[in-house]
Amino acid sequence: MPAKVLYDKRGAVAYVTLNRPEVKNAVDFETHELLCEIWADFRDDPELRVAVLTGSGDAFTAGADLKTHAPEWQTVGPMVGRERLEDGLCGITRGPLSRISKPIVASVNGWCLGHGVELAMACDIRISSDRAQFGTFEVRRGMHPADGGIVRLVNTCGVGVAMELLLTGEPISAERAYTANMVNRVVPHDELEAQTELLVSTILRCDQAAVESAKETVLEIVGRPLHDQLRVEAMWGYALCAANPTVTGRSQQFFDKTDRGRAGATASPL
Repeated sequence: MPAKVLYDKRGAVAYVTLNRPEVKNAVDFETHELLCEIWADFRDDPELRVAVLTGSGDAFTAGADLKTHAPEWQTVGPMVGRERLEDGLCGITRGPLSRISKPIVASVNGWCLGHGVELAMACDIRISSDRAQFGTFEVRRGMHPADGGIVRLVNTCGVGVAMELLLTGEPISAERAYTANMVNRVVPHDELEAQTELLVSTILRCDQAAVESAKETVLEIVGRPLHDQLRVEAMWGYALCAANPTVTGRSQQFFDKTDRGRAGATASPL
């Protein structure tokens, strides 16, 4: 049997591929456990800087596998929800693994439904094929999102879009998802892999400590009052500037116009 999740390390990039194409990459309990192990390894491996999450076949993921998840929740009782508050489905949706400081890019290659939306929204940047469609179909099955779907849709897209998706159970196109801030970019399907690689390369050209501190700062300020947000940003930003040994060298590259990917007449390849 092929692995339900493929984990491939190529240099500084970890490629995580949901691999149950026969069921549109639906997430069963084993897939959840594998993803938790993979995200922990990605977090702890000092050689890895960025992760790319995608799906095999024609789907990103159709969400949680109802054949395994729905029967479990119907029999265990409501207290199990409280017992699993630090154990988000697929690892990065809630709990300790949701605070990994390294960037995670979702490369959405097709259908992204139910928990798939939760998983994609838990990533930091989302690039989508123009064939992808997004939907939260849980209400059709007598449920609604419980692993960050409601929270991240409201925080990222606003109440109006979140209400439409959550209450109708109808999908939206990749272009509509783009206008709603659900995805950062929409590209032709055949260019998705190449455009994802280009996006990753732009992250890798930047200083690792700065990228991780920027992500941590964003996560830290969400939900705070403006006064507190500004104080956290200043504290973390100036601390990084004072402590990061690469600042001087990278600044000199800027002065000398030799930094990678520079725009203008002196542009250099990434």
